[in-house]
Amino acid sequence: MQTATIVETRNCTKAARERVFEQLYERAFPSVARFVSLMNGSFQDAKDIFQDALVIYVEKAEDTGFAPSLSPERYVLGIAKHLWVRKFKRDCKAVSLTDEELAITIPTDFYPTPHAVRLLRFVEASGKKCLDLLRGFYYGKQTMHQLAETFGYSSEHSVSVQKHKCLGKIRESIKLKSFTYEDFFE
Repeated sequence: MQTATIVETRNCTKAARERVFEQLYERAFPSVARFVSLMNGSFQDAKDIFQDALVIYVEKAEDTGFAPSLSPERYVLGIAKHLWVRKFKRDCKAVSLTDEELAITIPTDFYPTPHAVRLLRFVEASGKKCLDLLRGFYYGKQTMHQLAETFGYSSEHSVSVQKHKCLGKIRESIKLKSFTYEDFFE
């Protein structure tokens, strides 16, 4: 039995139009539900998408120049597929966070301040050897004995002298650039 289309029922009674909708629902909804299910959608999603597709189909069908080349069922399925893909893309952009993810906070000192970045540039300009030595002492919390072994110095005193030379080099380059202590720490 061939399904009458909305186009063919423009001038028909309300009962005839309702029968066309029922037939369309019986024949097209299972395909739409199967497609939405395959695309990880729920039964409620399928019903919503189908209703939207049906409304679009009816609006299109009421245009006087509407002449679909497909059967009404396939036309509604095509509309539903388009609507689902659009909804899927929109929903992919909105990612919900779990309670654990919402509880994560970034420490206030996570990102270096402009002053710290400026100071780091001066330390880097003092040379790789000074940078490694100062990093080991201040950040690595290494003792003078450990630093002497790591960097191949003959004694702890040599490491201490080199550390002070590196700090002096940094202080001197800061003076040459006419910076003061307050430029780095407010």
